[in-house]
Amino acid sequence: MLQEYKSIMVAIDGSTQAEKAFKKAVEVAKRNNAQLVLAHVIDTRAYQSFSTFDGSIADNARVEAKNTLNEYKKYAEDKGLDNVKIVLEYGSPKVMIAKQIPQSEHIDLIMLGATGLNAVERIFVGSVSEYVIRQASCDVMIIRTDLDNKLD
Repeated sequence: MLQEYKSIMVAIDGSTQAEKAFKKAVEVAKRNNAQLVLAHVIDTRAYQSFSTFDGSIADNARVEAKNTLNEYKKYAEDKGLDNVKIVLEYGSPKVMIAKQIPQSEHIDLIMLGATGLNAVERIFVGSVSEYVIRQASCDVMIIRTDLDNKLD
């Protein structure tokens, strides 16, 4: 029996690697006639160091993320997907992407770029993709190449 995925999540963080994962996720969702969930997590820990934090920084991050997610949603719909959902959350990206969003959205495949934007965190505590591979309860696909299966 051929594996069919019903709900595919792709994590969007603005990186080139995430964009590659997104484009491949669109194709996988089309082949499986699956829902595509575009997920972005605003890392609230990043704002703890601002002593004058007044909420405007988080608001700006939310607006920027929402705009990016809407652009990605339009691209997916233009490519023929009619079941695209945006999920924008706050918290730890690792935990939200590996556990909480997949559980609440009934995800059966997570697609991620091999690396994301936060190089400093990767050095000290490991990448989001490494954490998701170890902790997710569904299939995880790490994307390293573009739609033509070529590295940059």
